[in-house]
Amino acid sequence: MKKYEYLPHTADVRFRAYGKTLEEAFTNAATAMFNVMVDTKKVKAKVTKTVAAEGADMESLLQNFLEQFIILLDTDNFFLSRLKRIKISNKGKKYSLTAVAAGDEAKNYETIGPQVKACTYNSMFVKQEGKQWAVQVVVDI
Repeated sequence: MKKYEYLPHTADVRFRAYGKTLEEAFTNAATAMFNVMVDTKKVKAKVTKTVAAEGADMESLLQNFLEQFIILLDTDNFFLSRLKRIKISNKGKKYSLTAVAAGDEAKNYETIGPQVKACTYNSMFVKQEGKQWAVQVVVDI
């Protein structure tokens, strides 16, 4: 099963990420977003960061989750290597997520694409398709 794929878009970057679980689909979405900027397979897992996000629904949870990584890039110069752990929970009408990410300082790597500026709600979805989860995201570059 493929982890993610990039889809045509006129001005920004659109991708769809997949997973056997919701957590795996979110993990693959974070990797796909960073892979726009850098070859994530080459980023070393030197530093760990904890990420937390909340949302009223799955789409807002996904958007807030990815925005946390953009904030880490802007404030800590952090490139994602991989997610070591991720947990999504639902309490009533509120969704929350905690994750531990491993990565390194962006200055240690050559970028391969444009910098992601924001994660948008444009064409976004989070849904279960048969036995797998799929999420779709458009990021502003």
